[in-house]
Amino acid sequence: MPELVRPTIDLHRAWLESRDDWGRGAHQDGSGLHGSDNVDSPGGFAAWVDRLNRQSDETVPVDRDRVHASYRWIAEGGAVLGAITLRHRLNERLLEAGGHVGYGVRPSARGRGLATWALAAVLDEARGRGLDRVLVSCAVDNRASALVIERNGGVLEDVRETWLGTARRYWISLTGRA
Repeated sequence: MPELVRPTIDLHRAWLESRDDWGRGAHQDGSGLHGSDNVDSPGGFAAWVDRLNRQSDETVPVDRDRVHASYRWIAEGGAVLGAITLRHRLNERLLEAGGHVGYGVRPSARGRGLATWALAAVLDEARGRGLDRVLVSCAVDNRASALVIERNGGVLEDVRETWLGTARRYWISLTGRA
């Protein structure tokens, strides 16, 4: 049974296996991984995990162009299957594209409903943070991600050109959801 876990150094090897499934250097939505992060070394991985976990702490200032966010890994049986992020608020850039939630599932774990399940779990966390609705976007040609959002109650607001390319922007209402 999958679970959402906070990033931890205990999953270093499992995370590297997941990264290699994506392909070295590939962008992983929801992971918070930057090109400058050195995740191969234990020290670099620990620094990255620490940065991710600190970003959820609202008492710790974040960079001017960032917002506080909670990172979770989709894990099962010691394997890291993907990642999902809940951004605690939107800035102008995230309102245009990116939204409150970003997620990705490693290629070998796709087609199992993990993204749909993880998004539902993160929506509960968003509700617990007092959000009434969340914005979730995906590339216009990413039908699988659009279905994940729609299965979680996403209502398409528009399709627009953004800094991420052409994006479908959905709002999910959290009021009245159990």
